[in-house]
Amino acid sequence: MGEKQSVSEANCRRVPWARGVHHLNKRTLKGAATIINIMKISGFTFVKDAVKFDFPIVECIRSMLPVVDEVIVNVGVSEDGTLELIRQISNPKITIFETLWEPEKQTKGRILAEQTNLALARCNGDWCLYLQADEVLHENDYERIYNAACQNLEDTSVEGLLFRYYHFWGDWHHYIRSYHWYQNEIRIIRNRIGVSSYSSAGGFRISERKLRAKHTDAYIYHYGWVRPPEIMAKKKRYHDTLHHGDGWRDERYSDASFDFVNQIDPFALTNFRRTHPLVMAQRIANRPVEYDFSKSKHHITSKDRVNRITDIFARTTGIRPGEYRNYRLL
Repeated sequence: MGEKQSVSEANCRRVPWARGVHHLNKRTLKGAATIINIMKISGFTFVKDAVKFDFPIVECIRSMLPVVDEVIVNVGVSEDGTLELIRQISNPKITIFETLWEPEKQTKGRILAEQTNLALARCNGDWCLYLQADEVLHENDYERIYNAACQNLEDTSVEGLLFRYYHFWGDWHHYIRSYHWYQNEIRIIRNRIGVSSYSSAGGFRISERKLRAKHTDAYIYHYGWVRPPEIMAKKKRYHDTLHHGDGWRDERYSDASFDFVNQIDPFALTNFRRTHPLVMAQRIANRPVEYDFSKSKHHITSKDRVNRITDIFARTTGIRPGEYRNYRLL
């Protein structure tokens, strides 16, 4: 007789996922004839003015569908067809509701956390998978995500699950490798333990306490900085009002077109040599852009120099001085 397995270990054995499939049947135990439900995962997100600001919200939602049992979508009242765009996905897992954003909460990103929490409150799962409207999952990570949730289901000391990040910049071929851009963040939280969105919806906490988390080793593909330059400039100015209020102005982003090549220290970038999520294929084909960052005229600041030195140190030693971590790693 072998050692007795825990319920989590037994239930987490799974048949292989069908890659590229965006709707899956109930989960099965490996080698078992009976199909059973063993865990429920809710997906949730929020968005406003997705068409106006070119959010990949359709791809975001579709990338969640294979790994969740429901997707709660909070749509801020928009005048650009955002609601109709999401309705066109037409999947029975999706529940949509509308909210009216309150202008007085448009400082320090409070409105973003509030809208996140409104969607979270409607989730029914044991775990809740959160993606922002410019974040997408890769189908190659579905197995990792599900297994991490399943294996930690009974361990209530685990309050959240971490994802690594690809922050794309300007195009589909470059991402930010500097650890001064957050490299990990909680994107799955345990439901019904008092977790809420923190600060400007970047992560989660219980009151002011950081969540205890384990890693999924899966990636979030973050496309927030991949937009046509004119739309990027408008979106950046609008986003700034959510943090600083109307009338606040950053001269770096006052131009009609966002200057991707010169707005960033090219040392922070590296080439992306892997594959993008399949749900992004059409969007990438529709805009085959690639910037030449070797022609950058970016003015190297003292902050850039410090970042370069600490990034080199981190790559050499594995130590990341001053790294932002909104979690407690178990």
